[in-house]
Amino acid sequence: MSLHPARTSRPVRRLPAQEEVSAGGVIIDVAGGFAWIALIARHNRAGRLEWCLPKGHVEPGETLVETAVREVEEETGIIGRALLTLGTIDYWFSTPQFRIHKRVHHYLLEALGGEISIEGDPDHEAVDARWFRLDRVHGRLTFPNERRIAQTAWQHLAGTG
Repeated sequence: MSLHPARTSRPVRRLPAQEEVSAGGVIIDVAGGFAWIALIARHNRAGRLEWCLPKGHVEPGETLVETAVREVEEETGIIGRALLTLGTIDYWFSTPQFRIHKRVHHYLLEALGGEISIEGDPDHEAVDARWFRLDRVHGRLTFPNERRIAQTAWQHLAGTG
């Protein structure tokens, strides 16, 4: 006899899991005695504006470093060269069809040229791209795990990482 007659003993249906791998980075330019970082803004599913690091999916035949350089250029307009690995962010999220396990590999990139712009974003997800001082970007980045990646970049540049 059940203590809760309104409840049924239906099995819980779990969504199938899917793996995704992306790469992106912290692209830095030094000007006016400060290190500057390019961020992009996009709207989340709820319509809220989020400032984040540029990143995207690995294309067939690409290395993670090649993906990071390409995605940063597409989403910010800035051409870069990868200098070192900053770390990997690992998280889960759900879509109506899947539970997604995503790993995003981040690199420190040196800005070589280009102009800050979202015009090259093929997915048109970015709604803005701007330079921010690296030592002040902590409050601008939406996600704590991306703040950690930016902090790691700062430590490497400051010689403490």
